[in-house]
Amino acid sequence: MKSNKKSYSLLLTDYLSAVLAWILFFYFRKTHIEFSSFIRDKQFYLGVVFIPFFWILLYSLQGTYLQVKRLYRLRIIQLTIFGSTIGTLCLFFILLLDDIIPSHHSYYKSLLALFSIHFIITLIPRFLFVSSQVKKIQSRQDGFNTILIGGNEKALQIFNELEQLQQSIGTKFIGYIRIKETDTILNSKLKCLGNLEELTHIMQENTIEDVIIAIESNEHEILSKLIASIQGKGVRIKIIPDMYDFLSGSLKLNNLFGALLLEIPSDEMPPWQNSMKRLLDISISLISILLLIPFYVLIAILIKQNSKGPIFFLQERIGKNGTPFKIIKFRTMFVNAESNGPQLSSTNDSRITPIGKFLRKTRIDEFPQFVNVLKGDMSLVGPRPERQFFIDQIVEKEPHYLQLTSVRPGITSWGQVKFGYAENVNEMIRRMKYDLLYLKNRSLSLDFKIMFYTLITILKAKGK
Repeated sequence: MKSNKKSYSLLLTDYLSAVLAWILFFYFRKTHIEFSSFIRDKQFYLGVVFIPFFWILLYSLQGTYLQVKRLYRLRIIQLTIFGSTIGTLCLFFILLLDDIIPSHHSYYKSLLALFSIHFIITLIPRFLFVSSQVKKIQSRQDGFNTILIGGNEKALQIFNELEQLQQSIGTKFIGYIRIKETDTILNSKLKCLGNLEELTHIMQENTIEDVIIAIESNEHEILSKLIASIQGKGVRIKIIPDMYDFLSGSLKLNNLFGALLLEIPSDEMPPWQNSMKRLLDISISLISILLLIPFYVLIAILIKQNSKGPIFFLQERIGKNGTPFKIIKFRTMFVNAESNGPQLSSTNDSRITPIGKFLRKTRIDEFPQFVNVLKGDMSLVGPRPERQFFIDQIVEKEPHYLQLTSVRPGITSWGQVKFGYAENVNEMIRRMKYDLLYLKNRSLSLDFKIMFYTLITILKAKGK
């Protein structure tokens, strides 16, 4: 809640700054470029109303309002320079290029004035806002809810080191999680919140933002399972590096004056690409639904003629951050196909209807999921969502599967393109490797490639 308030406060600050910057620029343009009197005409009022929303949209695409609490002074300067440059160029070519001016030099004056006025008016309140926030964090008036995993000497050492820092880096310890029953060395310093089996519940209950894993980073098996279970839950994970991390160059310095901690990368797309991805999801899904209405009607008729039962099939799947949702598909199986419990389909599955085989081959059965995309349950491209029944079986063999729940699941995926439908848990694990590869390399260009190959699969009817 506090994080949302900070985001709204910065957004309102930027909005008011954009209004003031446009008024000052409009005055400058009228009096120093057009050499006329300052008249508040229709163009002036339209600018005051719409230009600030343009800037807010641009800053949102930058990801400025996503993690406001983690902003620092240099970062806000970088964001302001980049945003002001892009925004100024856009406004110049859209609004100012057709101005009637004395000479071409006036274009340069307009461009420079628009950039300078907007940059300065925007940066000053932003810088003060972030500086105030940084001071609160450094003085321990504010911080990030943190749990320490481990109760050994290393855990005690890192706790003391962070607590004794003259300026806090934002670590606000809520308590610690013990790995062994004998881990009691921290009891006099921190509250024991429970053991590893209770980790997910503890993180949710305490709104945890940072996790510090205080075990040896060469204990690969324990560390790997821990990271797999935590990643995808919207928290930052830090571990204590060993000498191998230094020699291999895998250490990411995240604070110049803080304790020596290795931050596990979150594998996120750049904020602007994430925003564009969601915008494309909504746009393409909306257009697809409208254009495919006659096709939906035809498929519905074929399904009803082919077998008794509903046209659509709804099933609970697990989405982003482990949230369940109802996936929508064209029905491809006979009614009560899972009367004996959850089952995966196979190549010669007798439960699949004749029309269902065609729909699966062409992936047309997935088309109704454009509705899921509009609702925000899914994306066009992302790991395929599974049922909790099968996720539990997969995680027993491969805990890294849980990383896939850090993003919205997709109508299509790299695993779906390369592997297709899985017939058993082992095949699901093999397909998962493609989706993990996608997760580590997410980008808009990769999404477009996957959509292109999916289209080829549909046209050739070669889906597995």
